[in-house]
Amino acid sequence: MDGTLLDGTGEREAIMRTCRDIASAHSDLEAARLLETNGEVWRRYWPTVAQSWTLGVVDGATISHEAWRRTLSACGCDDASLARTAKDTHWRHRRDTLRLYPDVHDVLPSLRRRHSIALVTNGASDTQRANLRVLGIERYFEAIVISGEVGVAKPDRRIFGMALRELGVKPENVWHIGDDLRTDVAGAHAAGLTAVWLNRSGRLWSEGDPEGNYEIRSLTALPGLLQRPSC
Repeated sequence: MDGTLLDGTGEREAIMRTCRDIASAHSDLEAARLLETNGEVWRRYWPTVAQSWTLGVVDGATISHEAWRRTLSACGCDDASLARTAKDTHWRHRRDTLRLYPDVHDVLPSLRRRHSIALVTNGASDTQRANLRVLGIERYFEAIVISGEVGVAKPDRRIFGMALRELGVKPENVWHIGDDLRTDVAGAHAAGLTAVWLNRSGRLWSEGDPEGNYEIRSLTALPGLLQRPSC
């Protein structure tokens, strides 16, 4: 979902708003320093919890709270209640800044009228379920498989198999569209699906990278591909 349907550029705005809110209520804290420190905290902290978040061992709320606690502590504030407030404020601003890529609004409804669609996404249940509710796109999917709910993640072929079973379809009749070569394209191939690489940024494919059956720059190209006789 992230990078394919969900445009993650609003996350920085959510963090900036949170830092401004905290600083405006606490004169001993500066928004600019909070913002810089939060970035440093995430760079160190995220690699230590990413896998646990992906598999649902730790939920998104817990990770967010700890990141803000570390941010505030590094800025000289060890107020536990303020860390909770920062987490809640961030989640509120994050909801306000969540957005879909523009092509999703046009393509997803039309695809749903013609095809069965499943969503296979990595992440903790609380994070991804909240994203789906805020974005209002749950209704387009006949199956939703979230790694944090099932204990396996892309590129493991088993998570794709779960979606196939829910849809009642065979892998050779299914296309998987995703933006990540390692998790989406490699995982689709492992599960026997047709892999479509959604290369929004136009990055160059490198030798040794998994190779999709198709490469598109926008979801608007997908209906045309699906209408080919071989599809």
